[in-house]
Amino acid sequence: MDADEVHAVLDALALAGCRAWVAGGWGVDALLGRQTRQHRDLDLAVDATTEAAALRALARRGYAVETDWRPVRVELAAPGGRWVDLHPVVFDEAGDGVQADLDGGVFTYPAACFVTGTVAGRPVGCLSVQQQLLFHTGYEPREVDLADLALLRQLRDG
Repeated sequence: MDADEVHAVLDALALAGCRAWVAGGWGVDALLGRQTRQHRDLDLAVDATTEAAALRALARRGYAVETDWRPVRVELAAPGGRWVDLHPVVFDEAGDGVQADLDGGVFTYPAACFVTGTVAGRPVGCLSVQQQLLFHTGYEPREVDLADLALLRQLRDG
């Protein structure tokens, strides 16, 4: 997944009226304002009320559902090794959100965790440093996760 495809996916979602925030490895890079590594996929927190529109918009770009663990996540694949992982978030009136987890609980998204970063010089919505750090807990981190965590801690600690 390259930066041009990140932009194309975000543009397609915006055109379809879908709010989305970059998370995962691209989210770390968005917070840093530079790409630090190659990325297999693009993780996106999306407004759950627009999930169907997001799936249609991505289908027009050649994406098809590969893994369907809704309401937790849905992963889509497209020719050329392009992958998008959607994480539907249900928002309340205050702008706080929740996403289901695989164990029957929820991940919380405080309204303040939705911030702006940059991908290839372009502003994008993304998740905050603190939110990204929270999402890197509760599992055995891979080498790439450890690298992302080190970068997030550098951002947090200034």
